[in-house]
Amino acid sequence: MESNRVRELLKSVVVFLLTAAVTLAVLVSVPALLCDQFVVKGESMEPTLHSGEHLLVNKLKMGARIYKNYDFSQKSLSSFRMPALGRVKVSDVVIFNYPDAYERHKIEFKINYVYAKRCIGLPGDTVGVRNGYYWNSSTKGFIICPEGGQRKLRDSPDSTLTAMGVVMRAFPHRGGLGWTIRNYGPMLVPRKGSTVRLDSALAFVYARAIEYETGNRPKVIGGQVLIGGKAVDSYTFTHNWFFFGGDNVLNSRDSRYFGIVPEDFIIGVATNVIFSKNTYNGRFILCRRIKKIINLHTV
Repeated sequence: MESNRVRELLKSVVVFLLTAAVTLAVLVSVPALLCDQFVVKGESMEPTLHSGEHLLVNKLKMGARIYKNYDFSQKSLSSFRMPALGRVKVSDVVIFNYPDAYERHKIEFKINYVYAKRCIGLPGDTVGVRNGYYWNSSTKGFIICPEGGQRKLRDSPDSTLTAMGVVMRAFPHRGGLGWTIRNYGPMLVPRKGSTVRLDSALAFVYARAIEYETGNRPKVIGGQVLIGGKAVDSYTFTHNWFFFGGDNVLNSRDSRYFGIVPEDFIIGVATNVIFSKNTYNGRFILCRRIKKIINLHTV
């Protein structure tokens, strides 16, 4: 009788441990491999998304990013991706690590410094802002973001926008291009293997990206572009890059201000609002926005 009790006790302990192990594995693997959540902070994606909303982030579309190094005090990222079940498309809302995380005007990784923006340009696209409106060479005639803010950017005088606190001057801020958030580009978003011509202006456009890939920031001396001390007139990229913009074009820090983002920094694609939380009193908000699919047709 006593031995039966011991066996039953051992069996219960084994079942408990196995259940705990499976539960732990699910809790760890689901956010790491399948999906996660992101909390919206700020107004940069209004009117599509509001501060306090929790988004469902699909990691399967691009393939989950798996870290090779878990020392997140490092400013560089070492990772690989699981096989993808799809791809990012223009107008997808993408969750990614902010590239200028340490405000040193270079692309550096910080684990919890994360942005949500709409994809304006994919690798290989030519993008820009034309008279206030985002445009992409591969989506002619398609308004990528909600039109209201872009129309206001088009129609408002610079003096009015500046008085509102809107920063008109845009990346790369040097090179004599004179780009603004009203008229930006055209700019090629590099894909892996694509070659761009480098002159004294474009060297500044792609300087951070080239430094990220090579460790050497291009320099312009006497009108000549040098990378690692070697004179060049072109550069071939080894990564895929993306251009992201906020729906609230008058109040969004995005690629118009910090440039292109490496594919390595992408976490996933936001698909739904899973719940909202009032940013003032912390109460959950149950309203028509719960489970809202994030696309332009629901704005």
